[in-house]
Amino acid sequence: MRGLREAGIDLTECHVDVWAGVEDKARLGGWGAAIRRAAMLLAAYPRLIWRYLRLPPHDLVIVGYLGHVDVLVLWPFARLRGVPVIWDAFLSLYETVVEDRAMLRRWHPVAWLLWAWDWLACRAADLVLLDTEAHASWFERSFKLRPGRAASVFVGAEPEIFAPLPRQGARRPGEPHRIFFYGQFIPLHGIETIIDAAARSDPQEMTWTLIGTGQEAARICRRLAAKPIPHLEWIDWVPYPELRERMAGADICLGIFGRSGKAARVIPNKAFQVIAAGRPLVTRDSPAMREWVGAGATGVRLVEAGDPDALLAGIRDLIWTGEAEAGPSAFDKLRCQIGPAVIGLRLKELLLAQMTDASPAAGIRMPQP
Repeated sequence: MRGLREAGIDLTECHVDVWAGVEDKARLGGWGAAIRRAAMLLAAYPRLIWRYLRLPPHDLVIVGYLGHVDVLVLWPFARLRGVPVIWDAFLSLYETVVEDRAMLRRWHPVAWLLWAWDWLACRAADLVLLDTEAHASWFERSFKLRPGRAASVFVGAEPEIFAPLPRQGARRPGEPHRIFFYGQFIPLHGIETIIDAAARSDPQEMTWTLIGTGQEAARICRRLAAKPIPHLEWIDWVPYPELRERMAGADICLGIFGRSGKAARVIPNKAFQVIAAGRPLVTRDSPAMREWVGAGATGVRLVEAGDPDALLAGIRDLIWTGEAEAGPSAFDKLRCQIGPAVIGLRLKELLLAQMTDASPAAGIRMPQP
């Protein structure tokens, strides 16, 4: 939204806040809290429809992530007003639940329902946005969309929270390098690979800090209880702004290392945030990452997915070449591709392409030539 406004778009929000007071949506506090929040979500839709129908004339309407329900609710009302719908899908429910996290088998009835939900939601939108070209191409193939129906816009990072960081607590000669990971413990992140790499590393060479929890947390907890890694610290959760402080104290930050098809098609939020903060990064090699960094860049190492030895080699290469000590300016070329301004201009181009006539539409108002 900030990028669109910087690009000169007159943007109106049609929004009901159902997450007030929730800092981490993955920690709602039990079934009771989850049911109350679901009730709030359902009650929000009549209010949203009423607000939408009262909006002044507009040219387009954008549904953001996670909008799999929203885009279907909006669909008939946007058509009523003759307005193109742009949906920032971000992910497929089917792929996330069935293929990536393996929570359901492919032939399970709910798996079919999730695929149908994705398929229908894609058809409720005139344009479906994903985070990379690789991901957009997969959506077109998987849900039988015509070429060009899906497009990509980088996720980027919040410049205020992840502004370039000065080094904190400079490492003394001979002290181990500090390796840092944060994120959900899901298969896409490849937590097992990180744990294996930490177990094989020399405590005099590296210390490891992991922040997060999730689907694989119980298994990782059992493994560490059976065979502790003294130079690995695991913290369940910290407030979002505190990640900045943690990054500032790290020598090298980690991305994702999962082997799934989705892991190859996406760029994780943490990769954008780490580079925006000007910290060295090691993450899996993939078509998605190469859309941004090419074959590699100063302070970035792309390594084979699911391979702890390759992860360690990437970390050591950053250390031996001195790139682990690179300052924020070393990442300027990558950072300039992921700020709100450039993302807003990219999205503006896609929106203009959707405007094939001059009739009023709805959600945002495009500036007149």
